[in-house]
Amino acid sequence: MGLRLFNTMGRSVQDFIPINEGKVGFYGCGPTVYNYAHIGNLKTYIFEDFLKRTLTYLGYKVKHVMNITDVGHLTDDADDGEDKMAKSAREKGQSVYEIADFYTKAFFNDIDRLNIIRPTISCKATEHIADMIALVKTLEERGYTYEAGGNIYFSIDKFPDYGKLALLDRQNLQAGARIEVDGNKRNPYDFVLWFTKSKFENHAMIWDSPWGKGYPGWHLECSAMSMKYLGRHFDIHCGGIDHINIHHTNEIAQSEAATGEKWVNYWLHGEFLVMNKAKMAKSAGNFLTLDTLVEKGYDPLDYRYFCLGGHYRSQLNFSFESMDSAKKARTNLKSKVQELMSKTKCADRNSLSDAAKQYIASFTADISDDLNSPRALAEVWTLLKDNGISDSEKLYLLLDFDKVLGLRLDVPEKPAETVAEDIPAEVLELVESRKAARKNKDFAEADRCRDRIKELGYDIKDTPQGTICKKL
Repeated sequence: MGLRLFNTMGRSVQDFIPINEGKVGFYGCGPTVYNYAHIGNLKTYIFEDFLKRTLTYLGYKVKHVMNITDVGHLTDDADDGEDKMAKSAREKGQSVYEIADFYTKAFFNDIDRLNIIRPTISCKATEHIADMIALVKTLEERGYTYEAGGNIYFSIDKFPDYGKLALLDRQNLQAGARIEVDGNKRNPYDFVLWFTKSKFENHAMIWDSPWGKGYPGWHLECSAMSMKYLGRHFDIHCGGIDHINIHHTNEIAQSEAATGEKWVNYWLHGEFLVMNKAKMAKSAGNFLTLDTLVEKGYDPLDYRYFCLGGHYRSQLNFSFESMDSAKKARTNLKSKVQELMSKTKCADRNSLSDAAKQYIASFTADISDDLNSPRALAEVWTLLKDNGISDSEKLYLLLDFDKVLGLRLDVPEKPAETVAEDIPAEVLELVESRKAARKNKDFAEADRCRDRIKELGYDIKDTPQGTICKKL
């Protein structure tokens, strides 16, 4: 069975047929670097990494492109609200460029810790303004734009297929279909291609353009940069499901209007991470970062394991109890692999038994069935318990499967660090009290102990390998 993927365009599982045999062009929407990525965002990047690893495992050469949105992006995807970059810069007393640089580095640090393979090309919006202007000019020449109030808009009424990804009803997209915020729009669903200084008079990020000084609309960058590096027609575009109705819908409209041809063959979208039945989001203030998990004693790969335990198209309910289970399972799995490594060598692939080859076939079938990571993990545990497979074959298979799982099973755990012996007794008692509070999920008491430890002149840091306490 070949690779089959659920294509949002058509809402069905379809055979994957690349445009060019043996090669895959793959674009994934990257972060807007105005704040730390929350673990809900990171769930999407873990799913995309699993996709890329699966494609590579199946023998494809993957060219993966991801944008870095370091240009202002409004708090509402439909051109409304405040500029996220400017808002963050104002709140932190820094320039928008300093904000972008800091959070870009923080994002890559997060994906490195999650063992997410970096994209082939990571492209910053600020470095591709000329490409975006060229795309707007093409759309203008083809009659898809209009100017109003100093801004350049895309007219969805000129593009008959608008909304085909989101299955939007064309009759409900007429002017007046929703509350009109921007009075310059002929249709409320029209979107801005280029903002001029008439809308953002004192904006920090502006560039010269044929329409005046300004900056591009958010949707524009993905179209311009993906086509620059992958061509006018490529295989796969990924993102979260929240991108379907507006961002990806608008990307399709402007891209296909500019080229007059199909833009992307397969659209894959990851479902939300939810906490207390609510979507995790920065705007809602209910988000956790990867550092939050590390501070609570989890390894970033515990979170990766947790995400792999759910299918990318299913909502995943986050809880610390679930994280505890994932931590225990990942630690046990790694321990068993390390034990095998200590007593045997990997079997040679060419000499595997028929039973071992069947595990490869089953694992391959799992990941080829729309990236079924839960079933792939189950295959790993079944293998470990199978007494009919030799240790050397088990080791080979587990390390082979980890090329897709990305759990670093071959890397030994670092020994736990202990609290230094010369620390005062009062601090040591607080460290133990905090440990007990954390075990009982009393995080308020744990934080109180931590604050008192700092008052006494010591800093405490939780790592996956243990607790470190040092003098400030």
